[in-house]
Amino acid sequence: MVAFTCDRLVLAPMEGVLDPLMRELLTAINPYDLCVTEFVRVVDALLPARTFYKLAPELKQGGKTASGTPVRVQLLGQSPEWMAENAVLAAQLGSPGIDVNFGCPARHVNQSKGGASLLKEPELIYRILQAMRRALPAEVPLSAKIRLGWACASECEEIADAVVQGGANELAIHGRTKQDGYRSEAINWAHIGEIRARLPIPVTANGEIWSREDALRCQAITGCRSLMVGRGALNIPNLGAVIRQQEAPLPWSEVLALMHDYAGREIKGDKGRYFPNRIKQWLSYLREAYPEAQTLFGQVRRLQTAPEILLALSECRGLTPA
Repeated sequence: MVAFTCDRLVLAPMEGVLDPLMRELLTAINPYDLCVTEFVRVVDALLPARTFYKLAPELKQGGKTASGTPVRVQLLGQSPEWMAENAVLAAQLGSPGIDVNFGCPARHVNQSKGGASLLKEPELIYRILQAMRRALPAEVPLSAKIRLGWACASECEEIADAVVQGGANELAIHGRTKQDGYRSEAINWAHIGEIRARLPIPVTANGEIWSREDALRCQAITGCRSLMVGRGALNIPNLGAVIRQQEAPLPWSEVLALMHDYAGREIKGDKGRYFPNRIKQWLSYLREAYPEAQTLFGQVRRLQTAPEILLALSECRGLTPA
């Protein structure tokens, strides 16, 4: 079997999905080298520490998950000065590096000139990163996450140059443009490889990595020694171990146990009211890899309360709820 020689495997930031609890669960069963948080939205103020602690409670435990995986805070915004000030605070609070979101394709984010909308303004990307790099201690890594462009992959050369000249130490590239959305046929690993070959900083490849075979092909095509997985990590909860250690995907019984653990902890947390939508969302990913998840999704899709869904999970596992 072909060896996987990637230097780093990163768990991607996914807004509203890969929250602190999900990061804790997934890093406990996978050899991920780094996680990146959901974005902290920066507008025109220095945010209070509690904002960072809410999105990244790992800051209170050395910037790592309970299993020891480093967690890097991600910022999203358009003001160089305020992005710099908030980056300094995040680093002071213990973030092992700062990431900047220039790739989020969500309409509400782009309408407020955040995320992927900045791909249309490489000069502003440059000024944001330059301000942040100047403000941060030299030993604090500064990374950026981009797409290949807004409408055309040819835009990526200027964007990548802005990232490098702005002083970023690392760059993650999602292999689609904003207008490509998440269409699988639009993935362009080859263009990531072309950009990587001309840059002096490490490049992480992201997009359409659903299996170990995908990871090997992505690495072969891009030449990247760092890969980032997102949706695939929700389809197969132990995807990192599948890729890195050639493990088999978790059997459905263990996936159910993991979901039951997630459910119990989410209901007790401050996001308990969001639990029904969160568990349905996760099931919608799981059903791509597990036929059993489709059946369970059909059972819970119309349920509205956490106790109802927890009961359905327990019955599926053959357990009697406490």
